[in-house]
Amino acid sequence: MKKENQEITLLNSDVSTKEEQQNYSFKTTNINILLNRVRLDKKRTFKKRIIISFCLVAAITSVIFYFII
Repeated sequence: MKKENQEITLLNSDVSTKEEQQNYSFKTTNINILLNRVRLDKKRTFKKRIIISFCLVAAITSVIFYFII
């Protein structure tokens, strides 16, 4: 009785490992896409921060020049 159960579990484990391998390759593709998206988002936010800080500095300097002159 125990031997039959053990054989069944071995057969089931082989099937499950094949399914896990297929799912793993599918998931890695999605992870790579998500990581690339995160990198692009970081670049965009960095560019936005630089532009906003440049505009802020320009506005402050223009206000200072207006009051000085």
